[in-house]
Amino acid sequence: MTTIKTFVCLANSYKHLGRCVAGIVEAGEGGWIRPVSARSGHEVSQEERQYEDGSEPRVLDIVSVPLLQPQPNGYQNENWLLDPGRYWRKIGQAGWDKLLTLEQRPQTLWINGFGTFHGLNNQVPTEQVTTLEDSLKLIRVDRMMLQVHVPGAAFGDPKRVVRAHFRHTGSAYALTVTDPAYKDEYLAKQNGFYHLGESFITVSLSEIHTDGYAYKLVAAIIERAKFETGSKT
Repeated sequence: MTTIKTFVCLANSYKHLGRCVAGIVEAGEGGWIRPVSARSGHEVSQEERQYEDGSEPRVLDIVSVPLLQPQPNGYQNENWLLDPGRYWRKIGQAGWDKLLTLEQRPQTLWINGFGTFHGLNNQVPTEQVTTLEDSLKLIRVDRMMLQVHVPGAAFGDPKRVVRAHFRHTGSAYALTVTDPAYKDEYLAKQNGFYHLGESFITVSLSEIHTDGYAYKLVAAIIERAKFETGSKT
């Protein structure tokens, strides 16, 4: 039986060959919802996330999504199996004031103390990640910095990456950006560092990779300066 959930879309980020879509329910029980597919990677295809006019959800859309049943995956308790045979529906648009009511204030982004060579507090090992109860956070930062670089250059890997550097409750983070709008925009720029002002960030904790770690990812950036000029992406 299909259940309709309405949430403020706070991520539509790159995942495998599809997207990871997530948001916070506006009313009632509240909390996060992450619609997932029945495929092994759980990514959402373009067809599965469409509105009836062929467009797709953008960050800050208020979206009604047909879902079949809860499908928690370990610490990713927010997962719900989507109904692939029905369209999603946009019913409104959230503003900055709405984000302020949804803001979360965790002491840390899950477990800190583990990081890759170029990352900082960006991974959690399997033996610790299994103790967690969620995988999505919406936080606000006063400022942040985006780094465009080639982390694997020394090993012959030419792939360029966008990484977000910020501080939250006294801890520093350097996390890979999977927000399509910001990733594409900044990959079109030269390698270097770029400063952003006050922003909301959706941070997602990935599924466990083959290396034995789950990774913290910046799934969405909502920059106040762009918001106030009418450009939300």
